[in-house]
Amino acid sequence: MYAKLETRTFLALLVGVSLAFVFLMKPFFGPIFWAVAIALIFHPVQNLLVRWLGERPNTNALITLVFCMVIVVIPVLVLVTSLVAQGVDLYQQIQRGEIRPGEYIDQVNQSFPAIQAFLAQFDISFTELRDRAVSLFVGGSQFLAKQALGIGQNTFQFFMGLALMVYLAFFLLRDGHSLVELIIRALPLGDERERLLFAKFAEVTRATVKGNLLIAIIQGALGGLIFWILGITGALLWGVVMAIVSLLPAVGAALVWVPAAIYLAAVGDIVPAIVLTVFGVVVIGLADNLLRPLLVGRDTKLPDYIVLLSTLGGIVMFGINGFVMGPLVAALFMAFWGIFIREFGHEAQAVRHPETWPESEDENRGNRPDSKL
Repeated sequence: MYAKLETRTFLALLVGVSLAFVFLMKPFFGPIFWAVAIALIFHPVQNLLVRWLGERPNTNALITLVFCMVIVVIPVLVLVTSLVAQGVDLYQQIQRGEIRPGEYIDQVNQSFPAIQAFLAQFDISFTELRDRAVSLFVGGSQFLAKQALGIGQNTFQFFMGLALMVYLAFFLLRDGHSLVELIIRALPLGDERERLLFAKFAEVTRATVKGNLLIAIIQGALGGLIFWILGITGALLWGVVMAIVSLLPAVGAALVWVPAAIYLAAVGDIVPAIVLTVFGVVVIGLADNLLRPLLVGRDTKLPDYIVLLSTLGGIVMFGINGFVMGPLVAALFMAFWGIFIREFGHEAQAVRHPETWPESEDENRGNRPDSKL
């Protein structure tokens, strides 16, 4: 009796201390999450260095981390800096009256009066919709301006998070395998289940980060290129915006280039509007429709609609990290239920129909009711 009390008390304290540690790490969730993602994505590079240089954990992890910094971290920092600078410039132009979003929408309405008639059929006020679109456009540019000011005021906090991410990534690259084995020993789920879940976690993280980021880079680059060729102002800004919204499956970059094509047609630039529409549908759309199922859906083994819903839900709940967290949670959900059906579904069937199961595993499996002929 006393031994049971000791065990329960210890387990209660173990849960309490674990929850306290998770709460303590909550402010650093972003750096920790991306450090884990970096370690998983660049683990093949680490293995390649082990084959080339031998078992030199510190050297291999350091080289892998430098490689990651050069091809990922530094370009992203440069891109974010350029995005914020163009966003601030756009906001200043709106404040000076050089850019008037309301007038652009009015031009579209005058050129395509059928739009207002179509909206009226659903009791949607064009004026109210126009005001919301203008406020959204102004609010977006104002948000970028505030983010630029916030980065300037919180430079130390920003670089501390970046340094923490790089620091953790180094140790995860170096000691990741031993950490996984330690967690498998500690969790009371059974080693086979835990290895399956860890494999699914790594597989989905690699697929969503590599796949979504690659698709975002391709679509953003293509969108920015066609905007620059057509002479549209702020091509770099709109390219980055297209890269960001392309994280949303199905809709993606069309949220940017479709309104731009409509505006070009409204002001009489018919040829650029046709070029942008064809390029958007054929080139940008093809990149999404072909690459996303191959890079994300195939590796995560999730249906497209699950990827879409989980990505949207993840972004709503976790912010920008949600484009990885959403599909990850969905994949773990499917993995847990797959384990349950595989391990407990047959047991339930055996309880309902015990006479249908053979007494020995050596007997023909074709006698089982769920076997295939």
